[in-house]
Order: sequence, then C-alpha cells, then structure tokens
Amino acid sequence: MSARLIIALDAMGGDHAPAVVIRGANMALRRKPNLEFVFYGREDQIRPVLDKLKKLKKVSRIVHTEDVVDSNERASVALRSGRNSSMRLAINAVRDGEAAACVSAGNTGALMAMAKFALKMVPGVDRPAMASFFPTLRGESVMLDLGANVVCDADNLVQFTVMGNAFSRSVLGLAEPSFGLLNVGSEEQKGHEELREAAAILREVELPGQFYGFVEGDDIATGTTDVVVTDGFSGNVALKTAEGTVKLYTEFLRRTFRSSPLAQLGYLLAKPAMRKLRKRVDPRRYNGAVLLGLNGIAVKSHGGSDALGFAHAITLAVDLARHRFIDTIRGDIAKLESRSPRTAQAAAV
Repeated sequence: MSARLIIALDAMGGDHAPAVVIRGANMALRRKPNLEFVFYGREDQIRPVLDKLKKLKKVSRIVHTEDVVDSNERASVALRSGRNSSMRLAINAVRDGEAAACVSAGNTGALMAMAKFALKMVPGVDRPAMASFFPTLRGESVMLDLGANVVCDADNLVQFTVMGNAFSRSVLGLAEPSFGLLNVGSEEQKGHEELREAAAILREVELPGQFYGFVEGDDIATGTTDVVVTDGFSGNVALKTAEGTVKLYTEFLRRTFRSSPLAQLGYLLAKPAMRKLRKRVDPRRYNGAVLLGLNGIAVKSHGGSDALGFAHAITLAVDLARHRFIDTIRGDIAKLESRSPRTAQAAAV
C-alpha cells in the first residue's frame, strides 16, 4: 500500500467551481484510493456538495476563506491582494509541506505569479514553464512552454528541455525519451539565433534519451519526438491551434453524419468506432498543465473543465508526487550546471 498523499485544491477556481472541483476529486479518489484532500474556499458553497459524497468526505477537510482570485484579475494585483485567497492558501500548503501538490482551475497568470513567489524556483532554473502532454500517432508526447514565457533565450530553452525530459520520464514512463526544438525547418541553419545556440548546447549535454534536433509543426501530431520544446508564444499558438482543429473536425463530422438519411445510417454503423475515436482525442484526458521549474508541484486545470477533466489534473499531480518529480528536476538541472559547455568554458577562464 502506498502512503497517503495530501492534495491541496483551490475549490473556488474555474468556471464551475466548487462543484466541478469536488466531483473531480471524488473521481480521482476512485482511481487513486490513498489520497486525502484539503479544499480551500468558501465553506458554505463547498460543504453542501461534499456532504453528498460520503467516501470523499471521510478523507477531506475544508479550510474556509472568503477571498477568491477573479478570473480576469491581473497577476500583479492578485499577488498583492490575494494573500488569503483560496488559490494562495492551496499553494502555501505545498510550500509549508502540508500537501504534496496543489491543483487549481483558476486564473493562470495569478497561479503562475503566486506559485513562483511562494514556492520559489529550483536552483539553476531561471523561469518556470508550462508543460502538458498531447495525443500523437505514436502515443503521447510532452510539449512546453505553453504560454508562460513569450520570449526565451538559449539558456531558457535548454532548461525547458531538461525539465521536459524529466517530465516525460515521470509521467509517461519513458526511460530514454527523444527530444527536439520546435523550429521553422529541420535544417541546422534554420531559425533564430537562440534556437541554434540551444541546439548546439543540447548536442553536448548528456541527458537520458536522444536529442533529435529541430522538429516542425507537423511533427507534433506525428510524435516524431517524445518531448517538443519551444517558447511560450509558439507553444500557446500550437496548443490553441490543435484545440481548434479538433473542434473543427468534430463539427465537420457532426454535420456530415446529419446530411442525409443514408449518412445517419452510416453513423449508426460507425458509432462504436466513433466512440473509440472520441475517447482517444478527448481533451479532458490531457487536462492539466504543470508549472515546471518551481520548487513544488502546482498543476493548472483548464478553467472550463468538467469533473472528469479536473480528475485527470489531480491524477497528474499525484503521479508527479509519487515519482518524486521535483527531486528528479533538481538532479538533472544540477548535472546540466556541472556539464554544460558554458560552465566548462567559465571554469577554464
């Protein structure tokens, strides 16, 4: 039996809080029985939902706070005025060792700012990055950054690669992951200077797996590499484009199957296969972006997620905690610091 893990939940974050948060925790508990939860938020809203879920109630407690971070609130404002908010208290629980991880579906900018301030950074990491995983033709792959850092230099991209590599080993169970940098072409001379410089460093740094080199946009879906690294601007555009494309083709399929009686009959015949396809590309299965580089585990759920999606975000946080992900990041970053060409050059001087 695994030891129980305590997960701190921002019960007031997200479009459908706190019901989705509580029901998502209940689903996660069925998959991972050895969990305990602390719900941070307004008790008068949390208690009525929690009381209906007897098994969850037995392993949960509520920490009441009236303060909530608004979805449109600026990160700087939330950082100053949200010290007693449900989001901040959940993060503080990780900082103080009272919880193994925190999960929130609230304001992304506020979560990033608060988590960075409260948890601090892993030594050797300059900036946190948002990472998640995607379905591909080969299975699943990890991609980062998904929007935390619009502009990145070569060192940032190298650090993101190290963290993405560790993430793929912890979450996807890949002992030797392949990893590449997203670029406008696969040739070595393509892309801006920061990308080429990062590639040169990664060819020399020892990491588990193999550095593939540059990958292009269509390589993301084909699964050319297990880890795709880019700046937050490109990563967020790629993420939103993928989400939009899924919605587009879903609507095309819906209209096509409704276009005639024969098409409707075809849908009835194809229904089992369509159900399998829908499950394979269901975005709720991939809900949960991790703020990598922080000295603690913080997972961001999509604000509009339902209970199933939030449960997947909790499961992701649990897997990271169980695999001692932060220790892995610390070790890999320490190796990067000691073995990178830049460190060696600095020592020689």
